[in-house]
Amino acid sequence: MVWEIVFYQDSKGKEPVIEFLDSLTLSDRAKITRLLRLLAQYGVLLKEPYTKQIKGKLRELRITEKSGNIRVLYFGATGKKFVLLHGFINKKTAKTPIREIETAQRRMEDFVERHGG
Repeated sequence: MVWEIVFYQDSKGKEPVIEFLDSLTLSDRAKITRLLRLLAQYGVLLKEPYTKQIKGKLRELRITEKSGNIRVLYFGATGKKFVLLHGFINKKTAKTPIREIETAQRRMEDFVERHGG
């Protein structure tokens, strides 16, 4: 069964991952789209180098490019859904910065509070 990919939407209707994807080059967007298809197809079986567990239920999609490390943080929700929470480019290191993790965690908590887990 295919997993559903859901874009987090805040209480004002803003979709931060969509905005992030729109800011990327066409080539980088195509790479993220390919990874999202793999995630939908393989679900929790998709492992490194494509995904990595960050903290608790929080995971990240990973692409390394000359422009930097492109990351999309997400979590698995009930009903075979992956909720995309936050996207960013880290130019300095492969390690995910704490502020980016905290942003994703806040959005995950908001999503669970408003929609269930």
